[in-house]
Amino acid sequence: MRTPRTSAVLLGAALLAGALTTPPALADAPNRAPAEVSLAAVPRLATAANFRDLGGYATADGHHVRSGVVYRSNSLAHLSAADQQTLLGLGITLDVDLRNDKERSDAPDLLPAGIAYKVADVEDLTHGISFANPALGSLLYGFLMGLVTGSSNLGQSIAYPFMVDFSGASRAYRDLLTSIAANPGAAVFHCSAGKDRTGWGAAVLLTILGVPKATVYQDYMASNTYLGRPDAVESAWLDEAFHEVDQAYGSFGNYVRNGLKLSDVTVAALRARALV
Repeated sequence: MRTPRTSAVLLGAALLAGALTTPPALADAPNRAPAEVSLAAVPRLATAANFRDLGGYATADGHHVRSGVVYRSNSLAHLSAADQQTLLGLGITLDVDLRNDKERSDAPDLLPAGIAYKVADVEDLTHGISFANPALGSLLYGFLMGLVTGSSNLGQSIAYPFMVDFSGASRAYRDLLTSIAANPGAAVFHCSAGKDRTGWGAAVLLTILGVPKATVYQDYMASNTYLGRPDAVESAWLDEAFHEVDQAYGSFGNYVRNGLKLSDVTVAALRARALV
């Protein structure tokens, strides 16, 4: 997620909504150390540093996320011919792009024949502007939490709650998850850096599959290693998104049903597709 552009879109939407409320009470953000990540793990793409398999994680009920079914990545706009062949070799048949219109226009995905392309724009405003939680409260909460936690990027602290609240984001994540559930081959989804919009998408998917929250955070924080930047993501940003789920919907299950509007059939299909 590119902070200036994302902040402009989502903050502008918040101001247009004109909602006034008191932000939810501040909560202590847990201090989670980043997981140790081995970059020797395969597969890797030379021209997409944050590309990785979401498989292999254990769930709380004794299953494992199936390897080779869902991949997450940063931009696929500069794929080499060799990396394009790697995607085909992995059986990837679907690419879901979470970026906005300008990002897609400036840097379109470079895909080989045989991989279908789908847009699920997290910042899409074409269906109107609405929020699950009063927008100004979410804005102020993100800003205050960024100050309290000493965030390196206040724009991201503000933006994360809106990935939960904003109706356009909910529609995009619903499209992402239903596409994964219905796709017979492997799928990859991505944004620009593969860490914020993609990071929340991965967190949602893994949580639906029953992966423990500590492991969800490890996957999220691994972007710092893959991108070679110690401040690419902060655990406090993910805290804010999960906090917003509770504030707006009361529980993660309610967020899935009432926010993302995923049916029990789709959730069951996701689990059947992605768990072993």
